[in-house]
Amino acid sequence: MKLTIQSFLPDDSISHFVHSFWMVENKTGNDIPGTILPNGMMDMTLMKINTDNWEMSIRGLDTVPSQVNITKDVKIFSVGFKLLAAEYLFGDSIKDVLNGGKMIPNDFWQFEEIDTESLENFQKKVTQQINAFSTKEIDDRKKNLFELIYPSHGTITVKELSEKVFWSSRQINRYFNQQFGISLKEYCKILRFGSSFKDLSEGRLFPELNFTDQNHFIKEIKKYSGVTPKELSKNSDDRFMDILAIKKLPSKND
Repeated sequence: MKLTIQSFLPDDSISHFVHSFWMVENKTGNDIPGTILPNGMMDMTLMKINTDNWEMSIRGLDTVPSQVNITKDVKIFSVGFKLLAAEYLFGDSIKDVLNGGKMIPNDFWQFEEIDTESLENFQKKVTQQINAFSTKEIDDRKKNLFELIYPSHGTITVKELSEKVFWSSRQINRYFNQQFGISLKEYCKILRFGSSFKDLSEGRLFPELNFTDQNHFIKEIKKYSGVTPKELSKNSDDRFMDILAIKKLPSKND
């Protein structure tokens, strides 16, 4: 028996803050080691062992692969947040949790037992909370910036972004470094890497997202995953959680 993985896409009402919802459940009877790859998201995770034993955490951006252990009998609910959520939902910088995480109070957003009975219930509760608390008006430059970055999968240049949103490259990079702990250019590279997961999970080993050539593609994949595109695609023993999970993500046309 393998891990149970489910995923949902967000309602349009919160899609500027949320990339996706996930649930992982380990009923194999054994702990399962895995690797989490940089994907351009910050994550809020609720990890539940039983009714009385659960904890919540926030994880910042990853720039290197990290090792995790999915303990037996655990159920994990996760929200993959887009970067605007850091400031406009959590009201804080996440640069201090770059390649790491921190615990948050279990009463955050007032989750109850019924909210963890299914991914559908969890998604519903998170959506309600976001719509209730996201009342602060988003800065137009930041909103426009991310509306360009995400559809391009990180392939648009910093210079072009700066020109389109009328915000200097220096100011944008200051914002990214202070708020997220990395430069915009580095973030775009990570986002492009994360956007290659779908192709890799389906065995397509050639660049489709503005990589200079095949050698550049291989170099970038190895930089952020530690292995070649072929190894990542094969995903022996389901080691790479992101490659395993991306197959479960529904398309936006479903």
